[in-house]
Amino acid sequence: MELFGSSNWLYIILIGFIVGVLARLLKPGKDSMGIILTILLGIAGALLAGWIGQATGYYQPGEPAGFIGALLGAIVILVVVGLFRRKRTTLPPR
Repeated sequence: MELFGSSNWLYIILIGFIVGVLARLLKPGKDSMGIILTILLGIAGALLAGWIGQATGYYQPGEPAGFIGALLGAIVILVVVGLFRRKRTTLPPR
């Protein structure tokens, strides 16, 4: 399966970064992650949405709907990770 219809890794990383940043901006709450995790989030969102979108016949590889699907896939991944991430509690000073 080709991500966004391209096999160019720089293109995949750039689109992954853009999708990851947009997903983090659109999902409310604090998501503390660096640039590498943001890129991986975008790529994973694109893979998830591409697999689901193509398996259900919503779109084919290379269609513009894939970008919107990638963004929605990244948001879904952020929500799922947020559900499993432990809440950090701070202890009051003694």
